[in-house]
Amino acid sequence: MSLDPRVTLARGDLASRALEGVVPAKAYADPRPMTAIVPAAALRRAADPWSEQVDQLLFGEVFEVLEEADGYAWGQARRDGYVGFVETGVLAPAGPPATHRVAAIRTYAFAEPSIKSRALGPYSINSLVAVEAREGRFAKAANSGWFIEAHLAPIGMFETDPVAVAERFLGAPYLWGGRESLGVDCSGLVQQALLACGKAFPRDTDQQEAVGEPAETLARGDLVFWTGHVAMMLDATRIIHANAFHMATAIEPLAQTRARYLANGVGEPTAYRRV
Repeated sequence: MSLDPRVTLARGDLASRALEGVVPAKAYADPRPMTAIVPAAALRRAADPWSEQVDQLLFGEVFEVLEEADGYAWGQARRDGYVGFVETGVLAPAGPPATHRVAAIRTYAFAEPSIKSRALGPYSINSLVAVEAREGRFAKAANSGWFIEAHLAPIGMFETDPVAVAERFLGAPYLWGGRESLGVDCSGLVQQALLACGKAFPRDTDQQEAVGEPAETLARGDLVFWTGHVAMMLDATRIIHANAFHMATAIEPLAQTRARYLANGVGEPTAYRRV
């Protein structure tokens, strides 16, 4: 059996104890849950600030740490399962479970329950918040400040239209490995749009393409895949996608994108999926 190393917390010298008897390793250990305490933290391929960003942790998300060394933690993001390295300084011991998620595309927290106090953030949609106090229209979050509570949604309360969520990212810069509203890649956009609707979804395009069922006729919300790229149908003819051509999240006709990708040697779509 071959396990995907992107979502398997194991290497030759060390693996999660949950994988004992499944993957070979010299030692096994129990991961220690830590929480991201910055608006967004890079999850990198190697313990190096110049290494490729393969994913991000949003504020409040849990990172299961298996090893700490040289200022980096090696572990696994609990929310989407991705394995990599995160700077230890952006993590804190896991505290109370999240009570809310950020529902606005982005928002600030404030040092005091006043919009005139120092602003922290911005925090992106789907960040996780543990509310520990309230004052007027403000809610105090663990490891952060006072959020406008109208910008939060209780855990379990979700959006109903992932396309409408994706549209709120329009114009957001393209960022490889990004999942935040200030920078997102193609699969990150799709993942975040579905997550806001209560649907857990994998991180990378090839993983996403394995989910759902074939879409025979295209409709709003269907996904279009190329090798290494994914877009979401806005309607029967247009897509929304974070892409390196526009270097932003943009809307354009599917036919136009297909023609450009054919001309650039990417080829035709590999799948149309409904999730």
